[in-house]
Amino acid sequence: MDLRKLKTLIDLVSESNISELEITEAEGKVRIVKGGVAAVAMAPVAAAPAAPAPAAAAPAAAEPAAPAEPEGKVIKSPMVGTFYRASSPGAKAFADVGTQIKEGDPVCIIEAMKIMNEIEADCSGRILRILCENGQPVEFGQPLFIVE
Repeated sequence: MDLRKLKTLIDLVSESNISELEITEAEGKVRIVKGGVAAVAMAPVAAAPAAPAPAAAAPAAAEPAAPAEPEGKVIKSPMVGTFYRASSPGAKAFADVGTQIKEGDPVCIIEAMKIMNEIEADCSGRILRILCENGQPVEFGQPLFIVE
């Protein structure tokens, strides 16, 4: 990975609400963690096969603490960013618990890199639960809503 690309990634992490970024490419793996001091680690690709073994053991230890799969369809975050229920602080929320939605209806906004991305429902139904708080950072694939 070239130095310009690495600097761009560090700048993106430092300017965003995310606390950690990990990228694996053909030439290696980069992990950037935001905190008091940013840490960057590069590992050669040969080290990558050794990593899945500890990762495979970790879920077994975490399984007892894992919550049960929620009932209904889950609307997940398509990106990393900040979750907002409405288009502006004083505006009405796109969806509340009990709201009937149709596929394609906007349900929230996720801000990523100063761009407001309107997230649309990928299914129709009634909102059973809202799993994120307004202004909360969300990860890619994180469940946002449970739809009946």
